[in-house]
Amino acid sequence: MRYTANNNRRNAPEQVIVMKDQKVKKLVLSALMAALVYVATSIIQIPSPMSGYVNLGDCFVLLSGWLLGPWYGGAAAGIGSMLVDLLGGYAHYAPGTLVIKAVDAIAAALIFRALGRGKNAMLVSGIVGEVIMVLGYFAYASTILGKGLAAAASIPGNIVQGVAGIAIGMVLAVVLESTKVTKKAGLGL
Repeated sequence: MRYTANNNRRNAPEQVIVMKDQKVKKLVLSALMAALVYVATSIIQIPSPMSGYVNLGDCFVLLSGWLLGPWYGGAAAGIGSMLVDLLGGYAHYAPGTLVIKAVDAIAAALIFRALGRGKNAMLVSGIVGEVIMVLGYFAYASTILGKGLAAAASIPGNIVQGVAGIAIGMVLAVVLESTKVTKKAGLGL
């Protein structure tokens, strides 16, 4: 795709704008990942006997951390997930979701880097990230939302959600890596 900076298209030659600034590139990719987190969470839903449905949001939360690193990935994961709550009628969960999903992606990214960026690093970092998600939602619902121990009812569904997120996220990461998309975009897996 070519982006041109030519207002008078009839007379002047086309100029191609190349995104060389790495901060701008990371910001654009972060916005893209936030949008993917939103879409995967709110639109793509797989029926589950545990809690109604499992969405694909957690796999993109983990991918955000693995691909973009802790800070950009955490921002993309937290903002994309929070928007689902804000626009889906669960505004009371939005502050918790922002923090929980951001910390999930940040922890996954840091552990992934520390363990050498391989498949085992993905698995371990994914497990730690999703444990943070499960415990984070329990703590938020039981204390901030005042549900007490009744919030434990969401733990099994969140575990299923986390396991699905790890499995699908790892498959997507392997596919992205095998197609060389991550190297072309300057992202490291």
